[in-house]
Order: sequence, then C-alpha cells, then structure tokens
Amino acid sequence: MSKHHQTAKELLQALGGSSNIANYTHCMTRLRVTPVDHNRIDEASIKQVKGVVGVVNDDTYQIILGPGVVTKVAEQFGIVLQEDSAAPSSEDLTSKGTDMKSELKKKNNTPFKNFLRKVGSIFIPLIPAFVGAGLIAGIASILANSITAGDLDKDTWQQYVTILNVIKNAIFSYLVIYVGINAAKEFGATPALGGVIGGITLLTGVTEEFPIMNIFTDQPLTAGQGGVIGVLIAVWLLSFLEKFLRRFIPDAIDIIVTPTIALLIVGLLTIFFIMPFAGLISSNLIGGIDWTLERGGVFAGFVLGVAFLPLVMLGLHQVLIPIHIEMINTAGMTILLPILAMSGAGQVGATLALWVRCRKNKSLVTIIKGALPVGILGIGEPLIYGVILPLGRPFITACIGGGIGGAVIGMFGNVGSIAIGPSGLALIPLIAHGLWLKYIIGLLAGYAGGFICTYLFGIPKEAITEGSNNKEVPEAKTKLKLLQQVRKKK
Repeated sequence: MSKHHQTAKELLQALGGSSNIANYTHCMTRLRVTPVDHNRIDEASIKQVKGVVGVVNDDTYQIILGPGVVTKVAEQFGIVLQEDSAAPSSEDLTSKGTDMKSELKKKNNTPFKNFLRKVGSIFIPLIPAFVGAGLIAGIASILANSITAGDLDKDTWQQYVTILNVIKNAIFSYLVIYVGINAAKEFGATPALGGVIGGITLLTGVTEEFPIMNIFTDQPLTAGQGGVIGVLIAVWLLSFLEKFLRRFIPDAIDIIVTPTIALLIVGLLTIFFIMPFAGLISSNLIGGIDWTLERGGVFAGFVLGVAFLPLVMLGLHQVLIPIHIEMINTAGMTILLPILAMSGAGQVGATLALWVRCRKNKSLVTIIKGALPVGILGIGEPLIYGVILPLGRPFITACIGGGIGGAVIGMFGNVGSIAIGPSGLALIPLIAHGLWLKYIIGLLAGYAGGFICTYLFGIPKEAITEGSNNKEVPEAKTKLKLLQQVRKKK
C-alpha cells in the first residue's frame, strides 16, 4: 500500500466515511471535499494525518496537502471511495443529505460564497494547464527575444519557437471553450452546449468584408471581445433557457429541439448583446485597474501586496483569475500578478527570519525546511499553514513584507506577466517585455521587508526555543507539533 493511498484512506475515515462524501476535487495544493454533513468530520484527526498542512472549513471542506502530493492523494482518494463497498449511490447520498444540506445552505451559502465557489470550480481545474502552458510560453518568449537580439540563429531556432507556441495556444487561444464547458457544469447547463457558446465568441468565419457591428460603439466586433466575462454571462443564461425549455418540450424530441433552440437564442444574444456588453465591462474594469496602479503607484502596490496573503489563506484568491485572464486578453499581460506575487516574497522573508532566530527550535526548523523550497517557487500555502499563520505575528510581518515588494513593483509600473499560474521565482520567465530584472528587484525587496520586519517585530518568544512553557499562544504550539510530519512525507 502506497503512502498516498494510506493518506487517502485515513482522510476518508476522518471525513466521516464514503457516505459523507457528496463530491470532491482538487486544485494545486488542496483536496476540496463537499461533505453531506460537516458535523461528521473529525477535524482533529485530519490534522494529524501525515502530510496534512492545514484545513479550511467552509461550505467545501479544504485539506491543504501541498503541490504534487495533492494530485496523488486525490487520485487515491477516488480509489478508496470505489473500494468501499458500502458506499451509497449518488441518489442515496442526495436523499440522505437533503435536510442537512438545507440547514447548511442557510448558514454558509450566502450569495458571495456561492459566487466564489462557482468561480473557483470553473477555473481551478484549468490551473495546471495555465501553469504548464504559461511556462512553455515563457520559454518561447525568451527564445524569440534571443533571436531578435541576434544571439540565436533565426533559421535554426524559429521552428522551435513556433512549435512551443502551438502547444501554448492550445489553451490560451481556445480558453473560452474550456471556460464554457466548466461554467455549464456549474450552472446546470449541458457542458457541450456551454463549450459551443464559448466558441461562438471566437467569431469563426467572420471576415473583414462582412463584419458584425457592435451595437454600443458602431465598430466591428472583434474575436474574443468580452472574453471569459461574456462567456460566463452567456452560459448562465443558457442554463436558465435549457431548464425552461425542458419543462415544455416532450422527451421524444428533447434531444433535437432543446439544444437547437437554446443555441440559436443564446448564440444570437451572445453575438449581438452579450459580447458588446461584456466588452464594455472588460474595458472599464481593465482601465480602472490600470488607472489605479498608474495613479496609485507605490501606495496601490503596497495595499495589494499586503492584502493578497489573507485572500490566499481564505482561498478567495481564485476570484481574481478571470480578471488576470481579461488583462492578458486585452493588453497581452496582467500587471496585477507580479504585484500580488510579492505577498509570497514577504512570507519567504518572514520564514527565513524565523529560521535564523528560532534555529534552536528543531521541530519548527524541520517544517521550514520542508515548506520553504516550494514557497520560493510561488506555492505559499505550506508556509502559511505550516509556519507563519500558527505563530500569529509572523503572518502580519509577512504581509507587510509583501506590501514592501508590491510598492517597489508599483513604483516601476508596467511590470506584467504574459500568463497566470506560478509566482515567486517561477514567474520570472513569464514577465513581459524583458522586465524580469525589475520583478527580481521587487522579489528581493519583499524578501528583505519580510525578513527585517519579522526579525525585529515578529518573533514570538515561545517559538525561539523548543519546549517552552509559555502559555500565551498554546494553539500555535499545538499546530506546530501536528505539522512536524510535513517533512516526513518526503
């Protein structure tokens, strides 16, 4: 039995067994489980499972396992569910959990939480593709710049740039289709129809000779206008129309009539109304962000750098993905991502300060050694939940360090990323227009800010030496003890 299979088995047991699992998925660092009844979850046991870095108890129960590990554990989690012969069918789960879910919905399913959850469910499955294709795009960009500068022979290397761009374009050129499919799953529409609606926004077949005019500006529509924002609106309408049609159309002809009418109506609405409207939203949103960063500069960068780490901690940062994508679609880069990435630099600096000041605390140092490498590469949750958050004060000083790095990037201005996914050092190849040196300066400022603030003001006394009897923050010491096993999983 593999260690990941054992981890999955222990997690399933602590989650209340297969009868308590309505659904599950995973992102880059978290196993996200939708339980039938939250009261059946043994959170203390989950925290003691080897490899678990932390948990976020929301409508979707999130278990932080870290990059790489979460993919393997999620795969084994599905196997463990299938192995459980006593697992009830989805119909049984729905019936059994109706009352519990109804009560939970009143407590947790606020409109804002519903919105965040749906946005996350639409875009989180695409993040691995963003990361892989984004890094490939970065390599292609570096090669192209070298060819332009004359460092590489064009006849030899241009073919490799072309091939890498073909791979990258497989997601970025057709992203609206993927988003349409995932949005349809979340909104209750037919996924294939959602993909078609997304594809409509590409305006395939429209030529300059016979353009489609924008009703708001009297200018021709452009392919992809309105981007993912328009797709989300259109697929949301599609879900309502599909459900409405199926109330009246006989089952015998539903497969023919419903998709035809739904695509025709929503397709026309998308082309003539939703794309122009979403285009206005997109241009004003991006314009507002550009204006804020241009006028705010250092101050705006500081505020964004400080605020992003709490968003990551709460799992709310996924709501920014559509904004990043729209900025890339309209300007070729997102100037938000390099600034927000400074929050990770701040916590890396804070963690280094803890390592220096608390080197006698062997258990803390062990956790730092396991979490710091991936933190430097831009995966911050192991550091958040394993190091700085349990200790309290270092979390605050890490945020300040992120703000210092963000202020530096804001001062430079126009430092953007051509794709989303990684941050930290892994973002360097994606920095647009060869401005990677400015990004590195921001990273160093974030490291230094987090280190100095934490070294001077953020070191809890109970963390300096192991086995302290200080009782001011027993919860932090308890969490640190539970998290000692993070390193052992490797």
